[in-house]
Formats: sequence, structure tokens, C-alpha cells
Amino acid sequence: MTRHLRLVFTLAGAIAIAAIGCQRSAANHKLVAAGDKHSVPLYADEATYQKASHQPEGVRAEQVADQTPIVIISSDDSGAIVEIVDGPMKGQNGFVSKDNVD
Repeated sequence: MTRHLRLVFTLAGAIAIAAIGCQRSAANHKLVAAGDKHSVPLYADEATYQKASHQPEGVRAEQVADQTPIVIISSDDSGAIVEIVDGPMKGQNGFVSKDNVD
């Protein structure tokens, strides 16, 4: 019985340490503005980003400050769907170009 309790507590501790590590590494990404710009365009979705890259007139994108911490939800060759984890736009998500993610 004592061995079983020791095993349960050891496993619970290992899971807790892993969960803490995941939370810390989740926000290790940030948005990076290109060149002399100070913000990164955040599009509603990848389709809006693709449309903006072909005809920029009439396409809206929120501007997010350079170095804003993010969590990458998913990514592909064009960019990533991200969630902002700090700052005035915390909780908002959208699509950014792969060149704007570090």
C-alpha cells in the first residue's frame, strides 16, 4: 500500500512539473515587425491574409505591437494562427505571416 501511494505521489509530481514547463514554454514566441516597422498585421484568418497579399486595398488587419508575446495555435507554410497572451490585445487571435513570428 505504501509503495502504491509513493508511486501515485511521484507521478502526480512529475505531471505537475511537466504542466508548469508547458505553461512557461507556451509564451516563448513573439511577434516580430519587419524592417523599420513597429507593428505586425494580425488578420482575421489565413484567407484574409492571402487576399491582402494579392490585393491589399480594402483588406483590414489589426496592428499589433512589435515583440508582443503569443502562443502559436497552428501553423503552415504561409504563417500561423496565434493568440496574444499579454498586452492590450490579450486573448485576441488571428493569422500572421511566418516572417512575423519568432
